[in-house]
Amino acid sequence: MSIIRLHFYFIAFLSFSISHSQSKKYAIHTVAFYNFENLFDTINDPTTHDDEWTPNGAQHWTKEKYEQKLKNLAKVLSEIGTSENTNAPTIIGGSEIENRGVLEDLIKQPALLNIDYGIIHFDSPDKRGIDVALLYQKKYFRPTSFSNIPLYIYKNNTIANEQKNEEIDDEVEVKIENKNRIFTRDQLLITGFLEGEEIHIIVNHWPSRSGGEKKSSPFREAAGNLNRKIIDSLQKINPNAKLLTMGDLNDGPFNRSVKVALGAKAKKSEVAEFGVFNPFEEMANKGMGTIAFRDSWDVFDQIIITESLIKPDFSTFKFWKAGIFTKPYLIQTSGQYKGYPLRHSLTEVGFSDHFPVYVYLIKEMQ
Repeated sequence: MSIIRLHFYFIAFLSFSISHSQSKKYAIHTVAFYNFENLFDTINDPTTHDDEWTPNGAQHWTKEKYEQKLKNLAKVLSEIGTSENTNAPTIIGGSEIENRGVLEDLIKQPALLNIDYGIIHFDSPDKRGIDVALLYQKKYFRPTSFSNIPLYIYKNNTIANEQKNEEIDDEVEVKIENKNRIFTRDQLLITGFLEGEEIHIIVNHWPSRSGGEKKSSPFREAAGNLNRKIIDSLQKINPNAKLLTMGDLNDGPFNRSVKVALGAKAKKSEVAEFGVFNPFEEMANKGMGTIAFRDSWDVFDQIIITESLIKPDFSTFKFWKAGIFTKPYLIQTSGQYKGYPLRHSLTEVGFSDHFPVYVYLIKEMQ
């Protein structure tokens, strides 16, 4: 049997060497997701609950701390996936972002400035004012359309997502929504061309576990259902549509929102036509994690891909492998939370309470 060895060459290229006699070159792109954890500026926005992240707020969030946070995040983003691909990620999904302005400040950091990232961002109805967004390298990815798709969830499940009651007229329905709707992050859908190939991306930050995991699970299941509807609609237009859905799902790979609502499978062999594959379930099985709570790890941050991206034909971009980015500088080295992600505290500007995740897409060069 041939032994396959990987040799990596220039930015965005790799080479497979098979039995010393045959060499194939592949284009490679890193696609990443990172929860930036409270990327707030220092300005008080009267329309959101951001008072904590101001100079006089509970976090004493000063210009100096904000600038250090930007520097820290830029370092991480520039290095995700570089163990296998010397180029920074081509596409980055992000969450816990206050506004477009903080992203503009982020991509101007020295570690990112020369990469020339573009921004796709919408303000969401989240009451804290935190949003999801996409950064992309302009020289490799060209967006053609993007939209923010709202997730409608309600207290006590009075009205399910997209469910209609013909006995309720529009005016009454609006009153019910205003009273009971839980305002959370929209799902950001982007379509574009990665070096000439059309791909779709959904960036997510699903509802939190506030009130308890079991009580709040229906909200994340609704998010998974919405994800599935978006995927289905794109696959109806193009059965071979390539899609990556990524984000902080506030659930692990084994929870109902991911396994049932979205229908993600742990093994490629289990993925049916039009199905989705979750490479992060295997990592969770091995005890790996992106977030820790009470000394228990879970993989809340995931990148899940459609069956069209795992077909064994590399004439077009396909999934190669996935990873969790856990460089030592991202990890607490002492104290009660030793070993956890190094997050912000009143005495130290850290990175995030989540580790970033990433996947590689590769294509054989002709």
